[in-house]
Amino acid sequence: MVEIRRKSGKEKLNFKKKILRTLFIHVEKFRKEGKNGELSQELEEGLAYIQMRLPIKKITKEYEQKVKAKVEHNIFNAKIREATEKDLETIKNIYNKAWLTSNTPFRPIDINTLKIIHEDPDTVILIARVYGIDAGFVIIDLEGENKEYGVIAGLGILPRFQRKGLGTVLGLAAWNYLKNKGIKEIRCEVYKENKASYNFIKGLQFEEFGEKVYKREDFEFDE
Repeated sequence: MVEIRRKSGKEKLNFKKKILRTLFIHVEKFRKEGKNGELSQELEEGLAYIQMRLPIKKITKEYEQKVKAKVEHNIFNAKIREATEKDLETIKNIYNKAWLTSNTPFRPIDINTLKIIHEDPDTVILIARVYGIDAGFVIIDLEGENKEYGVIAGLGILPRFQRKGLGTVLGLAAWNYLKNKGIKEIRCEVYKENKASYNFIKGLQFEEFGEKVYKREDFEFDE
């Protein structure tokens, strides 16, 4: 469980980013097998992540129609709501189930960790409901000196709804939320070797604008 202590300003932002990075980038895949959980040479040397962005002005009605055309009709009609504290158990369950069909090791999430994320005033979590089931969520951060851009910080979808367009629907919901906030740009980052995620994001017309290298200290926090 993540240690909770009073933090403020940049320290608090970096702490939350570290939590999200560790949860959604699955750093455990870079650990060697063995009882000591020794960090691999890859992580010691640093992992490269491509920084990507999509200016809000590019999200025209024509653009949205093209994106919507790729989504199954019933999925497209998913009901989107902003999460409250009562939804944290649901989000935890979606996250923990989302990786059951994957061979990628992951860090299970707990309610206290979710509270850290949810209680930040610059963070919002949107939930998608399909066929009467809460099927996925997206975590959005407002960042920049004047909160001028939004970051898609995390996404989780139940296995039965994966590869059906629900991620795209949640992306559209995030765009609409940010447009209503007057945000100028949406950003995200993707591990350089994760070709599937990169192609998905590139297909949504995000463009590269930089690269960051994260090392061990960028993933680890007190537990």
